[in-house]
Amino acid sequence: MKIVIIGSGYVGLVSGVCLADVGNRVTCVDIDKEKIKKLRQGKSPIYEPGLDELLQKNIKTGNLFFSDDLTKAIQDAEIIFISVGTPQGEHGTANLSYVYDVAENIGRCLDHYAVIVNKSTVPVGTAKKVHSIINQFCKEDLSVVSNPEFLREGSAIKDFMLPDRIVVGTDSKKAENVMKELYQNFDCPKIFVNQESSEMIKYAANAFLATKISFINEIAGICERTNADIKDVALGAGLDPRIGDKFLEAGIGYGGSCFPKDSRALYQIAKINGYEFKILKSVIEVNNNQKKFFIEKIKNIFPDLRGKIITVYGLAFKPNTDDIRESPALELISYLIGAGAKVKACDPIAIKNAKAVLPKEIKFYNCPYEAGSGSDAIAIITDWNHFKKIDKKKLKNIMAGSHIFDGRNIFEPAEMKKIGFSYYGIGRTDIK
Repeated sequence: MKIVIIGSGYVGLVSGVCLADVGNRVTCVDIDKEKIKKLRQGKSPIYEPGLDELLQKNIKTGNLFFSDDLTKAIQDAEIIFISVGTPQGEHGTANLSYVYDVAENIGRCLDHYAVIVNKSTVPVGTAKKVHSIINQFCKEDLSVVSNPEFLREGSAIKDFMLPDRIVVGTDSKKAENVMKELYQNFDCPKIFVNQESSEMIKYAANAFLATKISFINEIAGICERTNADIKDVALGAGLDPRIGDKFLEAGIGYGGSCFPKDSRALYQIAKINGYEFKILKSVIEVNNNQKKFFIEKIKNIFPDLRGKIITVYGLAFKPNTDDIRESPALELISYLIGAGAKVKACDPIAIKNAKAVLPKEIKFYNCPYEAGSGSDAIAIITDWNHFKKIDKKKLKNIMAGSHIFDGRNIFEPAEMKKIGFSYYGIGRTDIK
């Protein structure tokens, strides 16, 4: 099929590369000419395992193209994906200006029937609004479909190629048939619903996962006060198939481009429609507080941080990505610098992005031993294997102090205590 994807960010680029890899002719469109130039050379602007190889492969096979000319790109397109950003707007609502601008541009350029697909995460009612905007400028027959993405950074290629479900929202049988053809070779449940339900499914899924994270963090807070161990509690509770063990890992809180933004957006959607989403309000508050509780652990040990050397392990919001959006590391580092500490930061992938937003006095390292050498304390923010596999005895010998603040519970308290560390996890106990 002939497909155009507007927006070559994380979702758009991954979707485009994968759709090309299954045999479609895909053109990715972006207004950033420099980005398009690099993409044509097979250079991805984002880090995602396996993406560079798939990108270069499909450019060579002639299935994947890049353009900054929307009019030319959509001349014979059967499906046009809208995959632009929906950043957080005022009061937590989603900013849809990019989506609406694209809709207007499509309306001005389109001269034939096509299925317009909202791939961006958007509030309920957006598909109908996009249809209305396009129809102001284009009188051709067309369909607008909601088709939310469920890609996890770090495993996005697998998530697209082997999805656990595909959700399509449309009231058009013609569009439904086009989408069935597009996804015919994907072996998973395919759910066809109305546009509003499709848009809500994405928000509901992310909000529920965020709820599980905040819930287990609340349990961890009780564990710290009762000598229970959150690892054991999560294991015992998660073995119940009605609960499951996914997203029951206590820590410093969730970050990234989806959970924080989408949770706040859904809360505002509810509020705008006259409903107070009390559970989600608490989920957001718990996540915000989790970062503060972690900082309090450090303050309790170092009431005066002036001149102290603190190493931060991890800048990305999660492993296997260079995305630092809403990473807990940013808030922690801001506090440490403000309190007069000297900060050393270590990450295998995200340093370039972090340097663009963090103070210049921070020293950056790829090697965890170089970063930890001479430090009074280490704060673990991202659970990279890079850190999980570290030689803990070697680390202890090169540090000036012995304090480990583990925001991801990657180490065992009893073992760390035996080596000689003063170890502070989230909801952990060293009694076994």
